[in-house]
Amino acid sequence: MTTILWRPEVNALTSPPSYVPRHVPRAVLGNDELAARMEQRNPLYTQTLVTSFFLDLADELGEQLINGNQVTLANLFTCHVTFSGRLDSPDDPLPPLAESLNVRLYPSKRLVETVSKNGQAERLAQEKKLPLIAKAKDSLWDLKDVLNPNGALQLTGDDLYFDRKQVGAGECVIEGTASGRTVQTRFLKVENSEIIFMPDIPSQPFPWNNEYKVSVSTRYSEHGTLRTTTYEWPLRTPVLIPNFGPGIEIGILTGAEDTAYVSVTGGTASGEATLRIQVILDLQADYLRFNLLDMTEGGLAGAVVNVTANGDITLPGFAGSTIMTLDIRVLEYAALKEMLRNTYNCRLVDVLVIT
Repeated sequence: MTTILWRPEVNALTSPPSYVPRHVPRAVLGNDELAARMEQRNPLYTQTLVTSFFLDLADELGEQLINGNQVTLANLFTCHVTFSGRLDSPDDPLPPLAESLNVRLYPSKRLVETVSKNGQAERLAQEKKLPLIAKAKDSLWDLKDVLNPNGALQLTGDDLYFDRKQVGAGECVIEGTASGRTVQTRFLKVENSEIIFMPDIPSQPFPWNNEYKVSVSTRYSEHGTLRTTTYEWPLRTPVLIPNFGPGIEIGILTGAEDTAYVSVTGGTASGEATLRIQVILDLQADYLRFNLLDMTEGGLAGAVVNVTANGDITLPGFAGSTIMTLDIRVLEYAALKEMLRNTYNCRLVDVLVIT
């Protein structure tokens, strides 16, 4: 179990200045991330099913509040509407709802007690101003943590701006986890909250070494210290699968290693395709779960195949795909599990370009 991070921040409203403890999130999880975690906990769930449930819950919650109801989810939260505004007399009409209505959400007592009883706080040093990369995604496929040589990489966060025309003012770098480092030059936008650029991707020793890190460095004053941030999640380039069919062996789902953890060995297809392969470490059952995905988060998915050791596996396609089956070979089962646990938060996805 990890700790709850916090750091002291100056409270500018007091004189002399005092400090307030401020929570520092380790990560920001959305629907897809929570759905993937729930899929790991319970093999009866699928990421697509849980994501759909979240969307339905949001719709139902909104409808109940519109109908004037209060919603309480046991051990989670209570949600209801409140009103604000001034009435000069009890007969005055309510101001327009856009000005007076508020939606409030309160955590349950049990949730607060569970977190406070089982959590452990960890103090961080007082913050220095640093650039922050909160999210990276390919703008062509709209997929997080994908480094597409034919697209544009979008970084969003805080304090990212640097003057690209001034030597030494800052830089953006893509670095392979096995080898290779390239300073980026083809920028479409450089702002405090967003950087967009067409990536120049350094080569790495083997085709399956498709794992990269991206960092941003900047100075906040002419003679200031160069400050650097590295995005916490690896980026992965698409893996090319040419001459698709029996007899091939192309490494995938690997990091910086000299040997591939998994390889594509063949399959059946009615045409070319670009799709994704996903592997999840099921922590509760202690095995790996493989399946094929389309190119949309929360979109179509093939049936899951559970894997407990090295060996050959056939993954079925999904509705509408030209790939009917994909044959893979798990070569380093234990090492793949370890990488999933330590580097990828138990979920790893590769884009496959099959021709």
